[in-house]
Amino acid sequence: MKHKPEIVALIPLRGGSKSIPYKNIKSIAGKPLCMWVIEEAVRSKMIDKVYASTDSDKIRDVISSYSLPVEVLERGPHLATDTASTESVMLDFAAKTDFDIIVTIQATSPMTKSEDFDSAIKYFLDMSLDSLLTGVRVKKFFWTDEAKPINYNPLNRPRRQDFKGWIWENGAFYITKKNILEKYKCRLGGKTGIYEMSGESGIDIDEPVDWEIMERFLLKRK
Repeated sequence: MKHKPEIVALIPLRGGSKSIPYKNIKSIAGKPLCMWVIEEAVRSKMIDKVYASTDSDKIRDVISSYSLPVEVLERGPHLATDTASTESVMLDFAAKTDFDIIVTIQATSPMTKSEDFDSAIKYFLDMSLDSLLTGVRVKKFFWTDEAKPINYNPLNRPRRQDFKGWIWENGAFYITKKNILEKYKCRLGGKTGIYEMSGESGIDIDEPVDWEIMERFLLKRK
């Protein structure tokens, strides 16, 4: 029998946020922001265990109040600064936890569903990938600051319906083998694949205006 890899989810949830205070637990469309992805990760048929990493007692209390099978890990102050990378949190987690594959999930992409996790993980396994990122297809023409076209020829401008477009990394979640994370100190490395998501999943909540737009999508989904 083929060995089933141990697949875990990690949701980094820092308490500090300059643009929107306590963004990760601020209520949006009827529930704290972080709970949208936490609930979907718990529903996933492919994820064996869900972890949240936080430096905030407030966030810990909110997650605990939902009585879901989520283990909340304490995040050291050095991993909760404005300059601390997601990779530093992932590597700290990897040093303390046994797993084969990690799904690192961003709470600021609440449109992500359990079906996205399951489909992406299945693709990851079927294609024997080492890492995977999520993205949204965009049909836009890009230029450099020096007015040089990047992704099309102005002398042969394609019609939008004929233009395949490009994949924009939306940051909803990443899948990484543990050995790849430890080798490259990066969420992406080795044989890398892309899981394409719907356009609305490309809305990232960084500013108050993003919050208003996302809330409308979430209310519609409900």
